Amino acid sequence: MQLTDQRNRIMSSTYATSNSSGENFIDEFLFTYQLSGSLIINDGKLKKAFNEGEFRLSIRNKLAKFTKQVPAYGEYRSVSVAFDQALLREFALEYNYKAHPHYVPEPVLLLKHNSHYLDYFNSLTPFLQPNADFSNSIVKLKIKEALLTLLKLQPELKDILFDFNEPAKINIADYMEQNFRFNLNMQRFAYMTGRSISSFKRDFQQVFGVSPGRWLLARRLKEAYHLISQQGQTPSDVYMMVGFEDISHFSRTFKSQFGIPPSRLNA
Repeated sequence: MQLTDQRNRIMSSTYATSNSSGENFIDEFLFTYQLSGSLIINDGKLKKAFNEGEFRLSIRNKLAKFTKQVPAYGEYRSVSVAFDQALLREFALEYNYKAHPHYVPEPVLLLKHNSHYLDYFNSLTPFLQPNADFSNSIVKLKIKEALLTLLKLQPELKDILFDFNEPAKINIADYMEQNFRFNLNMQRFAYMTGRSISSFKRDFQQVFGVSPGRWLLARRLKEAYHLISQQGQTPSDVYMMVGFEDISHFSRTFKSQFGIPPSRLNA
């Protein structure tokens, strides 16, 4: 049986000079230790900070906007271990784990502080060296050690880690209204609402009366107009917040929709 390559599943993240912001569709579970700096997570409803010395678990199939904050003196540094579905299925079979799935609202969970977590991450140092050349089998065993540590200290996590169900079909209007700010492609929106792309487009048209692309553009622009005109925010503050990647494209589209550049809205 051929092993899935796990050698890129133990990773570090370092930022030295400026904060980094973005958004994520979390497609794999991620077990992380925050060595320095902090990570701010916003799922569209709540904002939560994960600070130096804390451990967290990012949850598969969740959406989150994030900001990596560099401390005043030093670097943003974190170390993470990723668990892909193939390894989790193999592990569940090997150790006879069965989940009782339940809904997890947060995209990232703060784990209980425990010295065993710290011991585990300290043991990863050799795997993070630039010249590290461990075999796939050794790395895989090290990742399984992370799972064993998590499940020993917080056994309730089995119901999250070993839930292999795909997203169920959900109310498309509620989901889109909650998540339109995330810059996802249509295939991802379809997947997250439990639909094929063709079913998603058909159901969307029935609910909203327009195509997903047209609705998303109009809804994002409406939100941007509100944030700038009513809350005094600037175009550079809001364009990524509402799901645009490029401020020039945002400004052109805003002017086309409202007849005025966003920079002049409060002039």
